[in-house]
Amino acid sequence: MSRDRNWVARRAMDNAWLAQTHEAVVDPGRVIIDPHHHFWNRGGTVYELEALWADTGSGHDVRQSVVIECATRYRRDGPPELRPVGETEYFAALARQARTHPDRTQIGAIIAYAELASPDLDRLLDAHQQAADGLLRGIRQAGAHDPAPEALAIPGRGRAGLYAQPEFRRGVARLGARGLVYETWHYHHQAGDFLALARAVPQTTMVLNHLGTPLGVGRFSGQRARIFARWQSDMEALSACPNVVVKLGGLAMPDNGWGWHDRERPPDSDTFVAAQGLWYRHMLDLFGANRAMFESNFPVDRVSISYRVLWNAFKKMAAHLPESGKTAVFAGTARRVYGL
Repeated sequence: MSRDRNWVARRAMDNAWLAQTHEAVVDPGRVIIDPHHHFWNRGGTVYELEALWADTGSGHDVRQSVVIECATRYRRDGPPELRPVGETEYFAALARQARTHPDRTQIGAIIAYAELASPDLDRLLDAHQQAADGLLRGIRQAGAHDPAPEALAIPGRGRAGLYAQPEFRRGVARLGARGLVYETWHYHHQAGDFLALARAVPQTTMVLNHLGTPLGVGRFSGQRARIFARWQSDMEALSACPNVVVKLGGLAMPDNGWGWHDRERPPDSDTFVAAQGLWYRHMLDLFGANRAMFESNFPVDRVSISYRVLWNAFKKMAAHLPESGKTAVFAGTARRVYGL
């Protein structure tokens, strides 16, 4: 990308651009647990509690959020493998601050980062658990890796072949033994590698982020129909793994290729559903509401769509579900998976 590395963070905070598209809240009484938020204070932009509450308080009934690692606020010294514990300390401090405002969205759980191939993994997990004040629910060491990262706005940090490494798989198994989930995101062309991991470590609950991140830029530009057909088949195979839960969201990132972030106005919910509803409905059909949960992926997806409009779109996508299914996909699945 020709832009500097912080342009996504700056674009995500463009409130005036997002405010151009305004619509009434759909189903305002629906209780929501948002299972995917990030916090950051970098590149001259800040997304912390006040920004979170401005989004979650914009009309939908968002009771709790799960905060996910994003390589921020690491410790600056000490053993390198323990430096990510600084991020967990940062999240836990924000969670304590949130509890002083019980009428606002609370931080219900933390998903931290650790090197799962480490021979000292238990020490790393112990350190995260101590820092998390009882909120640690899992680890995300994402597998996202692409051989042409220069085409991506948000290139993944995963190692090539990560999912197949024996030491890594032992670490994923150790998470399950400790009652923690393994969380990840990767690109659509890595679906087979993740399927092999899910089959190899069936005792660990695995949470796949962002519908498996179908790319639509670089060498994947103009290939959406072909990618969708392959992705459909890959997700069908993955759905046969009962240890896999999916997050439905994250398709408003620049690398998905819809280009909303560069348009004069952000999309409304009907436009969003028309463009992406097939992808979401396919996942709901395969995994069911008890193994799926809508996610905002904010503030990353904030580059393309406002919080109110995004959740309106999700509610429209789920309108065909029975009440029990709606309860699950908007809150119940997240409660169960993260022990909220």
